[in-house]
Amino acid sequence: MKVTKSNKELLLLLKKNDRIAFYNLYERYSKRLYCFVLKHVKVDEDAEEIIQEVFIKIWEKRKTIDVSSSFESFLFTVTYHATISLLRKRVTENKYLAHLRSIQKVSEIAESTDELYLNELNAKLKSSLNELTSRQKEVFLLSREEGLSHQQISKKLHISVNTVKKHITNTISFLRTRLDN
Repeated sequence: MKVTKSNKELLLLLKKNDRIAFYNLYERYSKRLYCFVLKHVKVDEDAEEIIQEVFIKIWEKRKTIDVSSSFESFLFTVTYHATISLLRKRVTENKYLAHLRSIQKVSEIAESTDELYLNELNAKLKSSLNELTSRQKEVFLLSREEGLSHQQISKKLHISVNTVKKHITNTISFLRTRLDN
């Protein structure tokens, strides 16, 4: 014949570190608490997590539990606060995730805007380069696209280094006025 102990008896044993008393309290209340929590959080894993946290707190605070007051009220109060805490955490996480999504959208818009700007700038550059003399364009492209030094360009085109410098200086000046607009 199984003898069921009262909450008070179990709590007195719990205060003496009795694990069987703890297990009996867990068995007595865990399913009811789980249903209570699940109504609010709607997610099984969250409800299970809260019940585990509640019983961990019960074990940790076992020495300070008041055996003369209603353990059931105490247990449901602790569970209610743990549930509210988790719901607040979820709201904060959702706000943070929404914030991250908005930042990502802004970043995507900025990237697409930057890409459009670069495309427009490249089109203006090509158009402006076509307005140069063939020699100016050739010198500039050898310098900027092929990365040749002034001396290398001079040798390749059979012109003086000063002429190369002059072509590049004039081209850059011309492009600045065209691209600034």
